[in-house]
Amino acid sequence: MWNKWIDSFLELFFPKSCVACGGRLFESEEELCISCNLKMPRTHYHSYRDNEMEKMMWGRAEIERATAYFHYTKESPYSYILKQLKYGGRKELGEVFGRMMAVEIQSSGFFEDIDYLLPIPLHPKRLKHRGYNQSEWISMGISHVTGIPINTTAVVRKVYIESQTHKTVIERADNVQNIFDCILPEELDDKHILIIDDVFTTGATVLSCIESIRVKTTVRISVLTLAKA
Repeated sequence: MWNKWIDSFLELFFPKSCVACGGRLFESEEELCISCNLKMPRTHYHSYRDNEMEKMMWGRAEIERATAYFHYTKESPYSYILKQLKYGGRKELGEVFGRMMAVEIQSSGFFEDIDYLLPIPLHPKRLKHRGYNQSEWISMGISHVTGIPINTTAVVRKVYIESQTHKTVIERADNVQNIFDCILPEELDDKHILIIDDVFTTGATVLSCIESIRVKTTVRISVLTLAKA
């Protein structure tokens, strides 16, 4: 009873707002207002094979399947989801949207026979600066819905690099070569893992991670990101 009273009091003076449009949220809404939720530019890639994201990896990496939750552009109000998640300290957004994403795509069978969720690791220096790994928080939301365990020990990021934001396609690819290492290949051997990241732009980071895993172990790999640029 007291918790509900305190929540109501805080809501009165510090109302929660939609992460996309900034409008006030009703009690039943979580991070997105109903209007923004309905208008979110979902990819629906999970509903069909050979989608645009999978095609971007053709000839570059062997994967089982790939999808992203929504389309992302810098000008879109939905870009604030990623900005707040990565740079605004709002790690809880990862868990919330991870749950939303998992609930919506679960019925398609996308998560069938997945053994582990593997969030793209951050370099310890970046992790210390940010305080959390946003991809791991997305994985937490997905795991909450699907029950699939998260593996954060098998792969590490061994090289610290600057932000990819303003780099060209070629520069992005060069920038992420050999930055990961699969240090516990026995944990992944003969498994089907789902690599989780926040945004898929050129795919350079995900592809680099896949390469580091395949060099050391036999594994099936799928990819899921919160957004696709």
